[in-house]
Amino acid sequence: MSWAGARVGVLALLWGSTFLWIKLALEGLSPVQVTLTRCALGALLLLGLCASMRVRLPRGRTIWRHLFVAAFFCNALPFALFSLGQQTIDSGLAGVLNATTPLWSLLIGVTIGTERGLRPVRLGGLLLGFAGIVLIFAPWRQAGLVSWGALAILGAAASYAIAFTYMGRHLVGKGTPTLALSTAQLIAATGLTVLTVPTGGLEHLELAPKALVAAVVLGVVATGVTFHLTYRIIADEGATNAATVGYLLPVVSVGLGAVVLDEPLSVRVIAGMAVVLVGVGMTRRGKATTAAAPQPSILPAALSPAPSTPPTALAAPAPRVTLHHPPTPAPVGQPAPVAHQDPTVVAAPRC
Repeated sequence: MSWAGARVGVLALLWGSTFLWIKLALEGLSPVQVTLTRCALGALLLLGLCASMRVRLPRGRTIWRHLFVAAFFCNALPFALFSLGQQTIDSGLAGVLNATTPLWSLLIGVTIGTERGLRPVRLGGLLLGFAGIVLIFAPWRQAGLVSWGALAILGAAASYAIAFTYMGRHLVGKGTPTLALSTAQLIAATGLTVLTVPTGGLEHLELAPKALVAAVVLGVVATGVTFHLTYRIIADEGATNAATVGYLLPVVSVGLGAVVLDEPLSVRVIAGMAVVLVGVGMTRRGKATTAAAPQPSILPAALSPAPSTPPTALAAPAPRVTLHHPPTPAPVGQPAPVAHQDPTVVAAPRC
């Protein structure tokens, strides 16, 4: 196995285990406490990395305003919804519903007009993906999975979709190192979560060792390390190479839930997961083959709203055509400028 493949596999395991650690942490902490611990520990870890690598945090009111908006939709809100939702649903189901993020991204794009000329294959993928959600929920059965907890997880997935669109427009490709962006975003998310402490963060702590260990692993590994590792994989190898993570994530979450937490494996949920992932793949395939100017993403392609552009493509700008004046030739003997891309900067972030 190549080093790149090993890193993708590690990221899938770490990211897919997030729902397991949330479930275990909820045995001793409230949803607000889990969310705050997760954001704070992740931010502390990345702050330490910034200090050791001498990376400065972003400066300026404008970028921090964008960071707070991104932190709300990509961290504070979905993290809280996951913790609230997993009080009543299994960790495996949470991972499966989280994989619907690109479906929400496409739906949002169609609604606000950024997705025009929707090809039949993408429309079919969107409809098939939501059909998979209906199959999972099985509202026609008395023992179906429709609940406020499941709806909260879907809300978290939709929040991710909003965040990716916003981050792609206002934070990505602005010259800020990825480590600085991820650190600042988690700091902002911690500050936003502190504001919610009076609503549920002051409850009595059940200091059970299992819950505390789970909370620490959730914050340090499943949030801090995973968040930064995602940025690095996209920066080094591109979002296309990391696309496998998005498809492995629900498989990992369902497997860990069954093995570690003894969660039941429902044939209907497994079938619904397969239908959702096929639908996601159809929406991605249609976009990748028809988009004239795809937007790179910092998240694995299966969970992000748009496919990535290879670094080699970024280094070769399209030729400019002048209708009224012929192009001015470069002076003889003067080399043409060469485009350069900072390897620490990626074109789009992922959470």
